[in-house]
Amino acid sequence: MFIEQHLSSEKRGWIEVICGSMFSGKTEELIRRLKRAKIANQKIEIYKPATDTRYDVNKVVSHDANSIPSTPVDKAINILLLAQNADVIGIDEAQFFDEDIIRVCETLVSQGKRVIVAGLDMDYLGKPFGSMGPLLAIADFITKLHAICVQCGHLANISYRTSEEEGTVVLGEKNNYEPRCRLCASK
Repeated sequence: MFIEQHLSSEKRGWIEVICGSMFSGKTEELIRRLKRAKIANQKIEIYKPATDTRYDVNKVVSHDANSIPSTPVDKAINILLLAQNADVIGIDEAQFFDEDIIRVCETLVSQGKRVIVAGLDMDYLGKPFGSMGPLLAIADFITKLHAICVQCGHLANISYRTSEEEGTVVLGEKNNYEPRCRLCASK
C-alpha cells in the first residue's frame, strides 16, 4: 500500500506519529526524517508550540543538541496558514497543542502532505497526553520509541517526574524528569 501511494500520479498525504517517553529519541527521529526529506528536495516546514522555549525559541532541538530551524506557533490552526507551500510538515511536542491539532493534521493530509508528528504519548502519571491519543488513532504509521530506565536498565516508557511541581504540563528535562520502566516508576 505504501509503495502504491508513491506510484500513483495523485498526490496523497499521510500521518506519521513518533511517540514515547522523554529521552527516547522522538525529536531526534523527527529531525532525521525531515533532513532526509530535505535531501530529497522536498519542501519542509517544522512547527513547535510557542510555549516550548527550553533549548531555543526558533529551533526544534533534541536532548543531545541536534537541531533544525522551526516556527513556533501559539495555536495549531496557525500551522494551516503557514504550511501552504510545504510537501512535508514536521510537528514537535504535539501533546502541548490544542485539540485542533487533529483537524489540522487531517486537513494537511487531505492536501496531499506528509505530516510527521512527534510527542509524548503519556503524561508523567501514565495517562494519554493531550491530543496524542486521537493522533495515534488516525495515524497511518506509528513509531513508538523507548528510553532506558535509569533505575534498572530495562526499556523505559514512563516520563517519571522527579520534581515536586504539580500540574500536567511542567516543561523540563533532566532536572524534572527521568525515564523509568513501569516497575521502577511505581516504586
